[in-house]
This record gives sequence, structure tokens and C-alpha cells, in this order.
Amino acid sequence: MGYDGAGSDGGIGHVAVAGAPHAIVAGAPNAIVALDRDETVLTWNPAAERLFGWSAGEMLGRRAPVVPEELVAEHNAVLERVRTGGQVSLRTKRFHRDGSLFDVRVDTSALRSETGDLLGYVSVYHLAQDDETADDRTSRRAQLVRRLADVVADINAERELPAVLDRIAASLTELTGADAGGFVRIEGDRLRLVARHKLPESLHGSTADLRTSLVGKLLRGGRTVLLETGDQGRLDELIWSQLPGLHTIALGLAAMGGRPYGALYALFAKRKVGHLELELLELLAGHAGIAVGNAMAYQEAERQRAHERAVFDASADGIAVLDGLGRVVQWNPAATELTGFHAAEVIGWPPPFQLPDPGDKLTLQLPSGTWLDVLCAEIVETGEIVVDFRDITRSKELEEAKDLFLATTSHELRTPITVVRGFASTLDARWDSMTDAERRSAVHTIAERARSLSQLMDHLLLGSRAGAGELTLRIEGFDLGELVRAATLGLPVLPELHRIEVNVPEDLPLVSGDAFATDILLGQLLENAFKYSPDGGLIRVQAWVDGDQVVLVVDDEGVGIAQASREHVFERFVQGDSGDRRRFGGVGLGLYIVRSLARAQGGEVSAHPRPTGGTRMRLALSIANTPGPLT
Repeated sequence: MGYDGAGSDGGIGHVAVAGAPHAIVAGAPNAIVALDRDETVLTWNPAAERLFGWSAGEMLGRRAPVVPEELVAEHNAVLERVRTGGQVSLRTKRFHRDGSLFDVRVDTSALRSETGDLLGYVSVYHLAQDDETADDRTSRRAQLVRRLADVVADINAERELPAVLDRIAASLTELTGADAGGFVRIEGDRLRLVARHKLPESLHGSTADLRTSLVGKLLRGGRTVLLETGDQGRLDELIWSQLPGLHTIALGLAAMGGRPYGALYALFAKRKVGHLELELLELLAGHAGIAVGNAMAYQEAERQRAHERAVFDASADGIAVLDGLGRVVQWNPAATELTGFHAAEVIGWPPPFQLPDPGDKLTLQLPSGTWLDVLCAEIVETGEIVVDFRDITRSKELEEAKDLFLATTSHELRTPITVVRGFASTLDARWDSMTDAERRSAVHTIAERARSLSQLMDHLLLGSRAGAGELTLRIEGFDLGELVRAATLGLPVLPELHRIEVNVPEDLPLVSGDAFATDILLGQLLENAFKYSPDGGLIRVQAWVDGDQVVLVVDDEGVGIAQASREHVFERFVQGDSGDRRRFGGVGLGLYIVRSLARAQGGEVSAHPRPTGGTRMRLALSIANTPGPLT
């Protein structure tokens, strides 16, 4: 699955949504909006223009301003749900272009590539109708959701796995109104019917090929629910679909421990299936995975009780078991080694350190100097508390060493004296060919930059103060364009492999910030652009106004930054990947200082990939209200 930008068909950008042709998307009666992973609009069909009031030309390539501020959290929760495999339908409110709010029903699902990678999101909107039918549906949904809570409680009360599976299959038909149902378990590349309700007994235990099954189709689509009708496939080929009049099958994926375990089959021969039935099926499938996991954990605990002592004694973590009064009843050898207290000294007494609340983690230091991470979990059936604790002294020391390294090294680090080296090299290489005025100008620049080195020493301490939230800068209006031109003018003599291009408007407005801190920041971005472009290429510096901000970007054609590292590189002691440090050198402080300085000015720095390779570093600073110091 892929997506296209704005095409020639009326300026409407289209996404290949579930394989739908552009004509279908354009002619759909409901508003269809496709977003990329950054929520930038990729598709805005004519129905969306009519519903929201904005044209496709106004929306494509930008974020749609349709979500009210008070519903942003709900919107983000929906995207998180579909990002992890869900499909969400809800009634909510959205903005019209004229500023009015209106009720809509929005169905949101993931937009994925053929390999299952997330490309973005697709939402289908239509107006919510407050009629009697909708009220009846809401009332029925509330009743069924309440019944779902009772069903889930009944399922979780079961302990034996066969009883749990049978209860799930029966609950499936009760909640969705299906005429029959079953639960199939994934066993390698096969499916096995392990529970059934209103299906022939002879089908129990029957198997099918996972790859050619509806469950396989569900997994390949990256979804948690699937609706299959007789028009879409041959339902009679399914070995457990022996139901006269069968016209629709709904599936819900049940996961255990984050991995697909099986699926619920709801078979419909008499009634139709709607959003409510699918929603209930999805909810029940989620609870089914939990219930199955609980039942399997119980059975596993029963089977492994004979081995529990060996595991308990061999654990590298300290483990203690407390009774309902908080007294130690079990204390493993690792606990003795970590704390210095033998079992005979603690049995019958509270543990010799503070405990967190169940489910929380507590980091503490023992009188011996050992640091522990302590976790607690309650065994509800017995009222006992299991305490797990491990030695994190080494990681604590490493963390403190990093902080100390940053603080002490900041006194010695200096921003590379790019300007001094550049002009000195120019004087050395071209002295005889330069005029006296050119030589004097170069020497004057070197002298000016040399005088700033002592101030630079103090600014490097910003890196250590950033971690403690102690950054204090002089915020005032300054000319970013002049700063950029001065910084690029002072670059060293470019190697033959590199070219630099500066595109900064002369009328760029003043920005709010600290000019000296921004000079340090800009120098580091330029240095990185050269450093991580070992094979040369174009270094492009551009700036423009974006709303109430000035955006400055530094593009290179270098090695780029892996997607997983685009935020990680802004941490202390981190570079693009584990091999960069050996290849490019450095201690990994540059971008940490860059982001700290940017944020201390109310700005932001981020890393982005370039379509043709390399990296774009983006700096955004607010436009100054006044040219003088800001209070």
C-alpha cells in the first residue's frame, strides 16, 4: 500500500486507501481524510471539503485544524490505538472553517505499506444524527457494555483453560447476537478450533492452514477485527462454518503477552452486523487474551510448583516473599548476597529496606553503599507480597560518572575555532596574492574571534547546567540572518568535495533569543554537516518565516541519521549509531548542547531525513516583538 500526493484530478491529493481507486475516494459520500505519521494531510476528498469548509488545496501538506483543543487527548489516544493494530469508531466533535463545532462519527484505521509498516492514518467522517434510532443504539450499546463487564468477570473467575475457552465462545454469541461462534488457537502455521458454541461437536479440534485462513488475512492486514461476507469470499470453504444460511463472519484477534494467540469467530446467518457488534467483538477478544493468559499462567504455576524452589534459589535477583503482615517468609541466596542479611536473620521480620507500593519501583541505597531497584507485586489469592530487587550500583556509578564527565569536560571543551583556523589558513596559503586590506580584515576577524574564546568557555558550561535546569540566557531581539552570514563567512577553506550555499532573505525579521548562544548552536550544526558528510556534497543553509517563527535549516548530503536515533542523538554522549564514534570521533555532546541552547531560548531543534539522502537540522526561533532586550 502506498500514497500519492496531489495529482492532476482537480488538485485533490489521494491515498490508495485499502486499494480504493482515486475515483472512488473522490466520489465517496463520506469525508475521507488520510494523514501521514506526522498528521500531515495526504488526502482531502470533495466530501471533506463540503463537511469542513476547507478545500483540498488549502489542506494538503499541512495539519488540519479541525480537532478542538479539549479533544486533542482523545484524538491522540485514537491514533495510538490504531497505531498498535486497532480500528476505532467514535462520536466526537470537529471544527468547521467558520469556527462552529458539529457532531461527527469518525472511523479511524491505520494506513500501512504492503510489508505492514505504518504510513499514516485514514479517517472516514459523517454527520452524527441525534434521532431516535441513534438514541436506541446508544442505549443498547450501554446495556451490552454493562453485560460485557459481567461476562468478563465470569470469564476471569474461571481457572482451567478449557472452561475459559468454552465461556468465551458462549459469551461471543450472547454479546454480538451471532448465531454461532468459536475460538481458534494459533499453533505454528495451523489453526485449531478449541472451543465452539452452537456448532457441531464433530468440529471440535479440527485444524486449518493459517496462511489461507481468515485469521491469516487478519494478521497480514495488521488489524484486530475483520468482517468477511459471502460477497467477499467463499465462506463455505471454512471447515468450522457449518451453519445454514451463513452470510457473514466477524473475527476478533486475541493476543497474549503482545503476541497473537488466537481469534474469536462470530458466525451470522440471520441478522446483520454493524459497528457495535464489531466493537463488542474487539473488546471481548482483548479480554479473552487476558483471560487465556491468566488461565495458562495458573496452569503453568501448577505444573512448575515442583521447580519453583530451584528457580527461586538460582535467581540472580534478590527475591523475598512476605506474608499478609509484611513479614519475610522466604529469602533467597541472592537476597543474602545483595544485602548481607542471612535468611535466619530476616525470616519472621520486615525486610531490611523500604518497599514501594505494589506495581511501583523504588530505587534506594543500603547502608553498605549498594544501590537497589526494588519492585513489589501482590499475590491476590494469598495476600502475600513478592519483592524483587537487583543491584544497580554499577549503572548508578556510570550515570554519576557521565554527569561528572560533562561537568569537568565542559571547562575544557571549546567550540572548534573554525573562524580562526579558516582565516589563518587563508593567510598562510594566499598571503602573497591578497591585498593589504584583505590581510588586515582577516587579521582583524581572527583577533575578534580570539577575544570571544574566553566567553566561549563559560557558555560550554551550559551543557552541564542544562541537565539541572539551570540555563539562563540574555533573551533579546537579534538579526539571525546577519549571524548566519557571519558564521558561514568564517568557515574554513572548503575541501574540493564540499560546496556551501546560503539562502537567507535580507528582510528576515529579528528573532527572540541569545545571539551568542545561537552562534554556538549554529556553529555546531555547520560543523556536524561537514563532519558527517565525509564524501562531500552540498551544505545548504536556508531561512524563512513560518507563522510567528523564523525557521533555519542546515541540509547536508551525508550519512544521515537512522529513524530510531533522530531523538536519541540529542542526548548526552550519543551519536548517530554505535559506529559513528569510531568513524567520526567526538564525545557526543554537540547536539545535546544545541538542543539545550535552543530550548533555553524558547526554540526547538529537530533532525529530519532528506529524500535524496543526508540530514536536515531544523531550528525554529520566535520572532521578536521588540528589537531590544526582552524582560
